[in-house]
Amino acid sequence: MTRPRAASERFVAQLPTRIRSRVEVIHSPILEIKPLAVQVHADEAKGLIFTSANAVNAAMSLDVSRKMPAFCVGPVTTGTAKGAGWDARMVGATAEELIANLLKHRPQSPLLHLRGEHSRGNIAERLTESGLAVREQPVYKQHLLPLTDRAGAVAEGNEPVIAPIFSPRTARQFADIWVGSAPLWLAAISEATAEPLYSLDYVRLKIAKEPTPKKMRKAVKKLVKHAMRVEGGEATD
Repeated sequence: MTRPRAASERFVAQLPTRIRSRVEVIHSPILEIKPLAVQVHADEAKGLIFTSANAVNAAMSLDVSRKMPAFCVGPVTTGTAKGAGWDARMVGATAEELIANLLKHRPQSPLLHLRGEHSRGNIAERLTESGLAVREQPVYKQHLLPLTDRAGAVAEGNEPVIAPIFSPRTARQFADIWVGSAPLWLAAISEATAEPLYSLDYVRLKIAKEPTPKKMRKAVKKLVKHAMRVEGGEATD
């Protein structure tokens, strides 16, 4: 598992018991999330935009006001924001859906998009150009990490390795640091995430039908079944 530990454990815990029993789970986060030491200027904002749970957690640590609605991408981000005390509304499963819904319903603005240092989609710029005023501010950084010693050793083995990849930046890092000879089975949460992985020597690359944890779990479930049938033995995840 290449995500930060808490997110990885949450994902694995929601896999079917039968799938978990057939794999050895190895946690090797290749991206570390840390809040930035910044002051968030949200006094004039009429609402927040969250496109990741990482941004919500960073906003919590920076004591951003809960007295405004939060417009979120995906159920995990929305649930995290609700749990933190915001009036959170899921307005799309993807950034594209969020943009379309905000432009359709036109909430009070200006809005403030709190995001990571590295972000895709140009959400604030595109919404502002379409007449909905949105500012953006990075509130967390994403520090790239190498594979752990354990993950590196498994990569050099001959057992099948199943790697779920959840973001384009993580995919680029994984493609850069994977040098193993183990049979590699990949699950990507989106086509954009899959793109950097095409350069790797893999057995199979499966793209989730939707960029959601539910569809990623389904993709991993299918990969485990295929890998066990093709390779035999125990798979690592």
